[in-house]
Parts: sequence; C-alpha cells; structure tokens
Amino acid sequence: MGFDSKLIQKITQYAEENEKPSRFEHSKRVALLAQRMCGLYGADSEKGYIAGLFHDICKDMDEALMTELSLTDGMGMSSEEVQKPSLLHGRAAAVFLKKDFGFDDKEILEAVALHTLGSRNAGKLAKIVFAADKIEIGRPQSSEEYIDNLLSKSLDEMVLSVLEENFSYLKDKGKTVAERSLEFAEELRKNLCREKE
Repeated sequence: MGFDSKLIQKITQYAEENEKPSRFEHSKRVALLAQRMCGLYGADSEKGYIAGLFHDICKDMDEALMTELSLTDGMGMSSEEVQKPSLLHGRAAAVFLKKDFGFDDKEILEAVALHTLGSRNAGKLAKIVFAADKIEIGRPQSSEEYIDNLLSKSLDEMVLSVLEENFSYLKDKGKTVAERSLEFAEELRKNLCREKE
C-alpha cells in the first residue's frame, strides 16, 4: 500500500520530540508487536506499525487541549472521561493526526482513537492495537511466553483475555471499569458464542 514516507517521518519526529522518552520507546514496542499481530490475524502490517507508533502522540499533551481536540470527533464525553481527561488521549491523537498532519487513513485513525477503552464496534486493526498497547514486552506482566500464549488464541479470544485481565487489575486497584470497555468485552463474548454455534 505504501504511505507517504516524508509524512510518516514528520509525524515520527513530532512524536519523538513531544512524548517522554519512555513513552516513545513504549510506542515503538507497540508498533512492532502490532505489526507482528497483523501478520498473524490477517490485517495490514504497515498500518499496524503506524497506528502503534502514533497511538500515544497526545498522551503528554496539556489536558485542556487534549479535551478540546477530542470533543471535535462528535462522541461527547463519558463519565469516566470527565473524571479522568487523560483517557481522551487516543481520541485526541486521531483528531490531531487528521487535523495537523492531514493523515486520513480511517482504519489507523480508528485504531488510535479506540486504543484506550476499546469499543463495541472496533474493527480488526483497532482490536490489535488495543491489545498490543496492553501486552507489549515492556509491561510488568509481559514476557515472550505470555505474549506467545495470548497470540495462540483467535483475535477475539485474545482481546477478551487482555480485557478481562485489565478488569481484574483495575478492580484490585479499586478503580471502576469504563462502560465502553465493558460493552467491548460483551461484544467479544457474543462474537465467540456465535462462532461456537
């Protein structure tokens, strides 16, 4: 397919200059894992790499600006996003990539927008980037064996497993699980039930 290499270079440079060094390293690991997962699950590997690399481009942005950007996508704000505006960084990033860089690949923008909480109607690339962000090798619970075990499952099984682990972690910390994430998990369970019928 081939994206404009100068544009990708320009966005990469912005990401490297505006993210904390540890976050940019995380983004590179997510990009590589998403690329690998796309190969396994039949999605575009180049898109996986790009979405992974740019998913956190607004994470270190001022929260007021992040909120302002994300609200232009027309989705409003959930109660969780009102309480914790940093949850909007994926949505803000999708708007930012389109508005400031003229980047308009719908699949990549969806994957970037939905990587934080997921969504009931997430496409294949969005599911992959959502999971890659949570399980890349730099995460405390992650190891090569852990990743290989997850990637031996079907895409929906793997994403549901990642979500359920995330729910347990949040509950252990006394935090609430976002409604959007619960809906995402419910949709995955329904998909898996339909596959078994």
